[in-house]
Amino acid sequence: MNILVTGSKGQLGSEIKDLAAKYKGFNFFFMDLPELDICSSKQLDIFFKDKNINTVVNCAAYTAVDRAEDEVEIAEEVNATGVLNLVNALEKVKGKLIHISTDYVFDGNSFLPYQELDEVNPIGVYGNTKRSGELSVINSNIDGIVIRTSWLYSAYGNNFVKTMLRLGNEREELGVIFDQVGSPTNAFDLAKACLDILAYNKKANINYKGNLYHFSNEGVASWYDFSIAIMTLGKVNCHVKPIETKDYPTAAKRPHFSVLNKSKIKNDFEIDIPYWRDSLAKCILKLNKK
Repeated sequence: MNILVTGSKGQLGSEIKDLAAKYKGFNFFFMDLPELDICSSKQLDIFFKDKNINTVVNCAAYTAVDRAEDEVEIAEEVNATGVLNLVNALEKVKGKLIHISTDYVFDGNSFLPYQELDEVNPIGVYGNTKRSGELSVINSNIDGIVIRTSWLYSAYGNNFVKTMLRLGNEREELGVIFDQVGSPTNAFDLAKACLDILAYNKKANINYKGNLYHFSNEGVASWYDFSIAIMTLGKVNCHVKPIETKDYPTAAKRPHFSVLNKSKIKNDFEIDIPYWRDSLAKCILKLNKK
């Protein structure tokens, strides 16, 4: 199985790269800009033919939520057109796809963990473009799945955990939103899930065409709770005070509720998902070793 991992320099792609050697029988190609641009169908066709690609894990995305409100065309090109290009390239080789999406396809007005077939209602450019990418996969003829995740962080790339550790060391006090809740997700755990799904599929030869799945770490937290845990586990002496969303205005509106129901992915692929605080501790330990 020749597997292209796009967005390989990002949080998720980097974690997959770290884990890849543990999964035998897979031949990985880790690509990112400028070497390979998913927005170029010509580049993809040439690369697929040259490397005999038959599987893709798409980690490439435009994820600057606030900037997307001003850079609509760029967000659409990566999150929508780029995904469609991958789908078209895979249709030619009857290939498989794992595509990563987001909790931002929901409006956050629920009070129960979102299930895969709950009504979507994106509230910003980022969520809308990611939903367009989802539909390209769902409505295609390829053997592809979409995995939605939330509050992703990693020892790699730029993310909330690293930002809080940096700010906590620079300031005596930080105000962090308490009225938005979700589930933090260590990209290491999502990377392992993606690879486990590929391995499970290879063993069971199942067809997962058009299926939607949710993945985040177990448990629920507000950004305030998350920040307290980061400071505690990181041994950072910074007072974190709770604030409301209205006290921290942003260009893009955030969902107030982003908790995802993970029953389907756990049952279909026999996946165990760690508790969010346990995974956070492992990430901070990894950061301290860098």
